[in-house]
Amino acid sequence: MTSQVTVEEINTFLREAFEANGGALEAIEVSDGTAKMKLAYNPAQLRPGGVISGPTQMSIADSATYIAIFTKIGITPFAVTSNLNMNFLNPCIAGDVIATANILKIGKRLAVAEVDIREANMTHPASHAIVTYALPSR
Repeated sequence: MTSQVTVEEINTFLREAFEANGGALEAIEVSDGTAKMKLAYNPAQLRPGGVISGPTQMSIADSATYIAIFTKIGITPFAVTSNLNMNFLNPCIAGDVIATANILKIGKRLAVAEVDIREANMTHPASHAIVTYALPSR
């Protein structure tokens, strides 16, 4: 199962559905089962010590998984997170945060993805997540 959604369609959906986001989160690449997302830098995302906070990294991991699911089943607003397991590996330096989600398995009711999160210029991941989504009945 594959859906031909485009970056433009996804970004339009994000702007309309998450108006409060103010356009800070955007899809930059999508393909079958994969989504690469960018969260624009905002100093409010920093924790003491000047690195991107854990909740910010968890948020973009969750969002990238949501969009990766769209590449498989189309834009599905009612898919919801059922589990998110996060491992923080390296400090995420201040800057734009990039998350790349890859679907590991998608079934009738659940989708599981792994997500690499890092600041745009980092060569090693800041964190790694495994995210499970509950899918609405299709």
